[in-house]
Amino acid sequence: MLNLYITSSKSKDGKTFLTAGIAATMQSLGYSTCVYKPIQTAGIELNGFMQSPDLTYVKSIDPYIDTHFSYLFKSKSEPLIASELENEPIDIELINSEYARISSMFDCTLLDGDCGILSPISAGFQTADLIKKLQIPLLFVVTPREDSINDTLLSIYTAQEKGLDIRGVVINNITEDCPKSLLTAIPRVIEEYTNVKILGLIPHLEGKFTPEDLITSVLNGVDVESIFKVKIEKLDLG
Repeated sequence: MLNLYITSSKSKDGKTFLTAGIAATMQSLGYSTCVYKPIQTAGIELNGFMQSPDLTYVKSIDPYIDTHFSYLFKSKSEPLIASELENEPIDIELINSEYARISSMFDCTLLDGDCGILSPISAGFQTADLIKKLQIPLLFVVTPREDSINDTLLSIYTAQEKGLDIRGVVINNITEDCPKSLLTAIPRVIEEYTNVKILGLIPHLEGKFTPEDLITSVLNGVDVESIFKVKIEKLDLG
């Protein structure tokens, strides 16, 4: 099974954007793919029904990608606070069983994290503990900003202390005006201080872009084989 938990230390690092891109790419390569979001906060009410904005975005990229969630909260707070505000405790065992069921049905299952790995989910239980319980490898998404290094190093150090399987880091949303010195420094410092590899560089996609544009960006900019630790025949032939 090609499974992956995708997370970031900041809410606007493009985590769901990359999740959708990798999911669409794997689907295009012939792998049945599902995006599972265990916990969605900031849910949107539309026509009397609550919707997951992140999974809706994934569907907008490729409607054939299966999507699932276990908890959907209207509050924009972090999961533990949202669950308390809406009086719906988060059952870790439910997420565990849902993940086992879903991942058994697909070649590739991507978990789109709702927050950073230190965010509490239930009493005495953080996102990092959930990742460890699910025994799923971890991919960090980083946007090149001046404050990216500190936040990313803290997250990676925590993941390493927890004994998580870190596959690597993808630098996302690289704009044309991004200083070259910054774009050089962030990958160098991350690799030097953590021994975690940079596995991708994704440029900013201007305006309206097609799913094919996003897939092309992933294929050209991300080491998909290293992320999943698998040889993909179609990539080798291409």
